[in-house]
Amino acid sequence: MQSGAGFSINWLFNTRKRAESSVKGPRRKLVIEKRSSFFDMDWAALWEYREVLFALVRREITVRYKQTALGVAWVLLQPLVTITIFTIIFGRLAKMPSDGVWYPIFALSALLPWFYVAESITRSGGVMVANTNLITKIYFPRMLLPLSMIVAPLVDLVLSLMLLFGLLIYAGIPLTWKVFTLPVFILVAMLTALSVSLFVSATNVKYRDVAYAVPFMMQVWMFASPIVYPVSLVPEQWRLIYGLNPMVGVIEGFRWALLGQTAPDLVVMGGSCIVFVFVLIVGLIYFRRMERQFADVI
Repeated sequence: MQSGAGFSINWLFNTRKRAESSVKGPRRKLVIEKRSSFFDMDWAALWEYREVLFALVRREITVRYKQTALGVAWVLLQPLVTITIFTIIFGRLAKMPSDGVWYPIFALSALLPWFYVAESITRSGGVMVANTNLITKIYFPRMLLPLSMIVAPLVDLVLSLMLLFGLLIYAGIPLTWKVFTLPVFILVAMLTALSVSLFVSATNVKYRDVAYAVPFMMQVWMFASPIVYPVSLVPEQWRLIYGLNPMVGVIEGFRWALLGQTAPDLVVMGGSCIVFVFVLIVGLIYFRRMERQFADVI
């Protein structure tokens, strides 16, 4: 582990050195000053250290697929096994409705964004502790660590979408112009994962048992989201409260874009968007505040 950590530090040092050497003109001065407000995000620093983000993402992808027997086949195997189990239990035995869509496609269209968000949040839980040597020895915007855990799983999501497109062709479900809105809902899924990851990664620095609670939290959250059942199954008087789950809007958006169904419930989508924006803003503020303590507490 020590050699791997040393490699990571050297990697980031070299990346930062190349970035500095590519900048023409006089050297910039680093000014350390007290923050002027409670919510004072240094967006310029995030862009300036973008090569560090690329290095972290590349390292995460390399480690994930290095020395694996099946390689990227694991990305397709997990959703295939899951939709098979869901189809047997919920589609055949429980006779769960699927809004007129073949149940494997109905479940898979929700599982893909859910797998992406769940994996991103789970990885983010221990990312700060796993990179202790980086945090305590070199400077870079700490938000790049949880952000890298959000970007890296996009590779798995894109590969899994190929599986879904294959099933759509097999079932004879044509793609419509709505598929071009899919990047919008992928972006919403990314921001949703980032908002929760900021809380989880920052809190786990001080309370290490948070990382152990995350898998249980994700299981509960999964059944509170319309993955194995449609939103239409929820009583209308409860849909506004149900829509406070930000994953409801993400899943409904994916199904609308991929399956070409009628537009999602505006009440549900509106509630999900409001909550996701609120959680994202609060997450940024919370992470920024806790960031001051990382080097001392970790």
